[in-house]
Amino acid sequence: MSPSPEAPGAIVACPACGRRNRVPPVASGVPRCAACHQPLPWLVEADDTSFAAVTGGRLPVLVDVWALWCGPCRAVGPAIEDLTTRFAGHMKTVKVNVDVAPTVARSLGVRGVPTLLVLRDGVAIARQVGALPVAALERWVAESLQLSPA
Repeated sequence: MSPSPEAPGAIVACPACGRRNRVPPVASGVPRCAACHQPLPWLVEADDTSFAAVTGGRLPVLVDVWALWCGPCRAVGPAIEDLTTRFAGHMKTVKVNVDVAPTVARSLGVRGVPTLLVLRDGVAIARQVGALPVAALERWVAESLQLSPA
């Protein structure tokens, strides 16, 4: 089960200075390091009850819809985590396990995993079904967010 939006959050090491910071699942702004004030990677798990809350906010959201039994999902997982760090401050990543959140998967129109979506203001602006090589995945995320590759 995913943490509730009121949960205290994950402990994340700042990529810039290494300080450990608590990053809540829901916040109105961009999580920043308490020591150096650099943006922190924001990676959250969501289920049917928490998805709406954790995907709200002002940052675009990369949604990774995956399943534990899916080999390509497990293969792309580390790349998603790396991109979450590299694009810190520009996006939030929300991982959705289809077996835990079937209602969310249906509402997003997911028919296969892995499925990646970029949401802006709750609306899907980009969709990728299937695993991509790391460089192609980085390009797709950067183009979807209208950023230069990290």
